[in-house]
Amino acid sequence: MTDPTPRDTTSDTPVAGDTPVAGDAPVAGDAATHWEGFYRESTPRWSGRPNPVLVDVVGPRPPGRALDLGCGEGGDVLWLAERGFTVTGVDISATVVDRARAHAAEAGLAHRVTIERHDLAATFPTGEFDLVSAQYLHSPAELPRADILRRAALAVAPGGTLLIVGHAALPPWAPDPTANIAFPSPQDVLADLALPPQLWRTERAETTARQATGPDGHAGTLTDSVVVLTRSMSDQ
Repeated sequence: MTDPTPRDTTSDTPVAGDTPVAGDAPVAGDAATHWEGFYRESTPRWSGRPNPVLVDVVGPRPPGRALDLGCGEGGDVLWLAERGFTVTGVDISATVVDRARAHAAEAGLAHRVTIERHDLAATFPTGEFDLVSAQYLHSPAELPRADILRRAALAVAPGGTLLIVGHAALPPWAPDPTANIAFPSPQDVLADLALPPQLWRTERAETTARQATGPDGHAGTLTDSVVVLTRSMSDQ
C-alpha cells in the first residue's frame, strides 16, 4: 500500500519475525492474511523510490514528526528520515514491517524511524504528527478507508499537514482495466472527512496523471486522487 511502481529485481523472501516490538498491536483477519501473502510472495515489491506527490508536497516544508500509513517496504519513510523527519511507519503485514525495519537499519536511519504493525481498522499509532501521509491506502480485503482517514486527521498536530493520495482509476495493466470499480474522488475524500473549514485549509483537491511502468514492462498513464489539507495552528 505504498509506491505503486514495482521493482524489476527479486531476492530471497524473508521470514517475518513473530516477536512483537513496542508499538505493535495484535493483528488478525482477512486484511492481514491478504497482505501477508502479498509480501511473502516475492521481495522486493516496490521500487524503493518515494511517491512523487509526497516529494512534491513535502519537499519545500521543514522536517518534523511524520506518520506514514501503509508504509510497505519503507520507501517514503526512508526519504522523509533522510530529510530530517522523525518518522513512524505503519503496516499490517509482519513480513513487510520486518523488511522496512531492516531497510531503515541498513540506511543508518533507525534512530529516526519507528515501524509499527497495526490493523488500522482496529488500532492506530499514538501521538500527534506534523505530517500524516496516506499513499494508495486501498485493499482488496475489507478496509474502512474513510474511518481510517478520519482517524488520521485527528493525529495531525496544529499547523500540520494531511496528505492523501489514492488511485482514481484502474491502471491500464490491470487484469480487467474496464472493470467498474469505484475509486473515491478528491471531493469524495473531503466529504468523507467532513473536517470543519474554520480549522482546516484545503491546499489541493485534484486528480493528476503520471507515467509509470507496469509489471509487464509496458508504460502507461496512471490517474491519482490528491488531497492536501493543513490544520489551523489554533482550534479556536
